[in-house]
Amino acid sequence: MLKLVIFLFFLSFSALAQVKFKQYFIPKTLRVDFYETGNSTEKKIVFALVKQDPFWAGSQINLIDTFNYGEYRYLVYDSASSELIFSRGYCTLFQEWKATAEAKKETRSFYETAILPYPVATIKLEIQARNKNVEFETIFTTYINPKSRFINTETPPRYNWYYIQKSGNYNQKVDVVIIPDGYIKDEMKKFREDAKRFTGYLFNSSPFKENKDKFNVCAIEAISEESGTDSPGENIWKNTVVSSNLYTFNLDRYLTISDIKSLRNIAGLVPYDHIIVLVNTATYGGGGIYNFFSVVSSDNVFSEYVNIHEFGHAFAALGDEYYDSDVAVKNFYSPEKEPWEPNLTNLTDFSKKWKDLVSKDVPVPTPANEKYFGKVGVFEGAGYSAKGIYRPSYDCTMKSVSVNNFCPVCKRAIQQMINYYAK
Repeated sequence: MLKLVIFLFFLSFSALAQVKFKQYFIPKTLRVDFYETGNSTEKKIVFALVKQDPFWAGSQINLIDTFNYGEYRYLVYDSASSELIFSRGYCTLFQEWKATAEAKKETRSFYETAILPYPVATIKLEIQARNKNVEFETIFTTYINPKSRFINTETPPRYNWYYIQKSGNYNQKVDVVIIPDGYIKDEMKKFREDAKRFTGYLFNSSPFKENKDKFNVCAIEAISEESGTDSPGENIWKNTVVSSNLYTFNLDRYLTISDIKSLRNIAGLVPYDHIIVLVNTATYGGGGIYNFFSVVSSDNVFSEYVNIHEFGHAFAALGDEYYDSDVAVKNFYSPEKEPWEPNLTNLTDFSKKWKDLVSKDVPVPTPANEKYFGKVGVFEGAGYSAKGIYRPSYDCTMKSVSVNNFCPVCKRAIQQMINYYAK
């Protein structure tokens, strides 16, 4: 019996074990570009290209995603053995757009990318999306031969780049790259000052400040033809290097990137895990897409808050905890299925969320009573809905304009993500 227990233990452990990097990969990046096309009820992936970038900055230990975050994920299998050798969850602008009123009437395409360490042999790439039951189902499959003559190896325009903070080897740190948009050649000094300031903003908030030695931060001096950003609501259009724009989904403060291909080309010049785009404008705005990018305006009075809030989305998959602001999306979360974000719940499966952090003297749900402020609870109102979706704390950086105010649940999620990358 003892031998059987030991055998089952090691069988279970091996099923969860990470794969060996050198057996399947070399330390470069394979980037797969594609279009996601559809509307509120349909979606389709259309292949665009495959590109090789010179660095793989991600962990060489943690290759299989353990978080189950994101509206999408891609799974990479060794073609010969069918073994899962890499996976990653992510989000897209398309998934947000399909919850807008426009998506009920129109069909659109969004440019998207998947990045993974460069394989040594043919792989099967499988892209999956969550269905109405919040379960993953496959929507695209392709095979990629890493020796194919059609893999793009061209070098994009060379820009000067440098480290703002270097803490160690990029395979063992969280590597953040700051890319400018709307900075002309004569504004590169301003960009250098802004990038340094925003690096400071990141480490003003816990738990980032306590983990500063686990981060590398570099900046790329990508030059735009014109200064500023697109603001369609004001009929302002600027020729910038990655085509940032306000009024995404007709929401004036939603600042995102239109030219994803150029953004990835520029980022690929350096080792990076996460992209921050710093947009040269004083207008309030920002956006963050999990495992894609975060964007923030450079000179608004609230830019520090926007930077850390959007990085919470893009880096740690945190959901929005506010419910009383104008948003473009409607009925974003299912009332029957638990949200996948670590800081949101509808109580259908709360045991998998932050139940372990709620004290016995705190009721669930938690009333908005002063005696529970500052405690971990289950406060109604989050995820763009005043009813049915709950947040962990009365207040948090993911809810209101506040710096260094992540609640314990958000801090735990951030810390887990830092540990995942910095290994």
